[in-house]
Amino acid sequence: MRRLDELRVAGMLLTRLPMGRVARVVPMGETAWAWPLIGALVGAIIAAVAWGAGDLPPLVTGVLAVAAGLLVTGAMHEDGLADCADGFGGGRDRARKLEIMRDSRLGSYGAAALCLALLAKVALIGALDDTLVLIATGAASRALLPALQQLMPQARAEGLGAGAAAVGQGGAAVAAGLGCGALVICPGGLAALLALAIAQAGVALIARRQIGGVTGDVLGAAQLLGEIAALIIISR
Repeated sequence: MRRLDELRVAGMLLTRLPMGRVARVVPMGETAWAWPLIGALVGAIIAAVAWGAGDLPPLVTGVLAVAAGLLVTGAMHEDGLADCADGFGGGRDRARKLEIMRDSRLGSYGAAALCLALLAKVALIGALDDTLVLIATGAASRALLPALQQLMPQARAEGLGAGAAAVGQGGAAVAAGLGCGALVICPGGLAALLALAIAQAGVALIARRQIGGVTGDVLGAAQLLGEIAALIIISR
């Protein structure tokens, strides 16, 4: 029951899918082990849509698949990327960057980053020969986020990122093992995992320099850019 509650809360955190009721209060940090499982579920839904649209032009297939992913996740990762781009690009100091990131309005940096990321995902998914790989990239792109939470300081004392900050070493290790293992067994998976890890580490290091650490938005940006990096390698 405890693990099932943690899995459900992870689903509530990372998707807009109905997950039922939980029997107890579950701190977000305790759900970290299940993030790649929820990522695999999201990837499976996207893969199913892409497979079902397989007879359509690749561009249409990619658009439908990406749209399905946005609906399932509530575009939370895309929102994180846009907020980071606006804050990092438009703020003069740490306080101003964090203020911009919290602002719900979309600026020019955020709009540009969002458009480029969505275009990349549409093109990459449309070009895939085997859409099942989306299950592995969905899992792996969320598998290393708990480790980032452990290794990097928190830029804010409150918010989603801080709420998930109390990730235990065991939970982070389980998440990494589940998600990374799923990707490694795919053709070209080891190189894709390396690209994903480099992209996510790069996002985290840039965030540390810009705002002193990670936030929920930074984790969202890391997930999205890591997934794109993995898909680039797989699609070669």
